[in-house]
Amino acid sequence: MQKQRVLLLSEGFGAGHTQAAYALSSSLRKVAPHVQTKVLELGSFLNPRVAPIIITAYKKTVSTQPRLVRMMYRSNYKKSLNRLTTLALHRIFYTRTIQVIRQLHPDVIVCTHPIPSAIISRIKRLELLDVPLCTVITDYDAHGTWVSREVNSYLVSTEQVKQKLLERGVEEEKIRITGIPVHPNFWERHGKDDIRAQFNLKNMPTVLVMGGGWGFMKDEAVNSHLASYRDQIQIIFCFGSNTKSLEKMKKDPRYIHEHIHLLGFTREIDKLMEASDLLITKPGGMTCTEGLAKGIPMLFHKPLPGQEEENSQYFTSQGWGTPISSLDDITKWIKRLTNNYDEVVRNREEVLEHIASYYPLQSAQAIMDLIERNKVTS
Repeated sequence: MQKQRVLLLSEGFGAGHTQAAYALSSSLRKVAPHVQTKVLELGSFLNPRVAPIIITAYKKTVSTQPRLVRMMYRSNYKKSLNRLTTLALHRIFYTRTIQVIRQLHPDVIVCTHPIPSAIISRIKRLELLDVPLCTVITDYDAHGTWVSREVNSYLVSTEQVKQKLLERGVEEEKIRITGIPVHPNFWERHGKDDIRAQFNLKNMPTVLVMGGGWGFMKDEAVNSHLASYRDQIQIIFCFGSNTKSLEKMKKDPRYIHEHIHLLGFTREIDKLMEASDLLITKPGGMTCTEGLAKGIPMLFHKPLPGQEEENSQYFTSQGWGTPISSLDDITKWIKRLTNNYDEVVRNREEVLEHIASYYPLQSAQAIMDLIERNKVTS
C-alpha cells in the first residue's frame, strides 16, 4: 500500500497549537498505521533565527499588556486576515513555503494555527497548489483570522464554534465537530494508585498547578495561599518551560515540604492529571480539553485575553470548571477536598461517564476522510 502523507503546520505562538498538531500525528497513526506525518512550526522552520525573537516579543506582550492584546483581539474579531496582510507575511516570512510543500508532497495539509492556514490559503488562491487544506481550530471560539475561502475542511470543538463559522459565511458541509484533538494518552486510564507510586506521591488530596507550556503561573498570592495548606493537601507545581520561576521557587522555604512537588517540563501530564484531584490552570484550549478527558475539576487562573477568556466561559457554562475570582474560591475547594473527598471522587466519575461516548480519534478520522474524498474527485 502506498503511504499517504499528512503535513501538519503550526506556529509557536502558544504551546497548545503545536501540541494539537502532535496529538493529531499520534492519532492519525492509530487510525491509519500506513500514514506518514510531519509536524512543522512553519515560521520557525523557515526562519530559525528570526522566529524565536518574534515569539519572545509576543510572549512578553501577552504577559505585560493584556489590555492591548484584548483590544486587538476584539477589534479584529470578525475579520479574516486580509490579502495585503497575507501578502506581507508571505513575502517576509514564508517565501519558501511552496518549495517545502512540493518537497514533502503531502496528500493533505492540516493547520492548527491561523497564520499557516492563511498562507496556504493564499498559495491555493494563486493556483500554485492543489492539495486539500484542513484547519483545526484549537480553542472554544472562532476568531475571524481562522477563516479563509480556500480551506476545504474545518474541524471544530463545539456546536457554538460551528455556528460562528456559519455566521462568517463558511459552508456547513465544510465544518465537522470533532472536539479538540489531544494526545491519545489522555483518554487512557492508568489508575491513580499506580501513578502516585510511580511519582512518589502520597495517597492524599492532590492539587495540580499548571501554567501552560510557557509557565504563565507566577501569581505569588495564589501559590503562597496554596502552600499554606501543605499539611492538609499535596501540591504539584508544573512550570513547563519556565525554568526561571522553577528555580526561584525551589529556593523559597515555603515550598520546601514533603507534600510539595516542583516539576519543570514533562511529557507525563496525562498521568499527573489522573493522579490529582483538582487542576488549577490557565484555560488554554488544549489544557482544558486534556483536563476534560481526565474528568478532573478545574479552577481557571487569570485567562489571557481573547481565546482563554472564551475557553473559561465555555467550560464554566458546562460545569467543568470555575474561574478564580478570589482566594476564597481556592479555600472552598481545599475544604471540599479535605472534608468531602468522596463526593469529589463521585462527581469526577460522573464526568467520565458523561464523556465516555466521545470518540477521541474523530479529528484523525475526519482527516483520513478528506484524503479519501480527494482521491475520489481527483
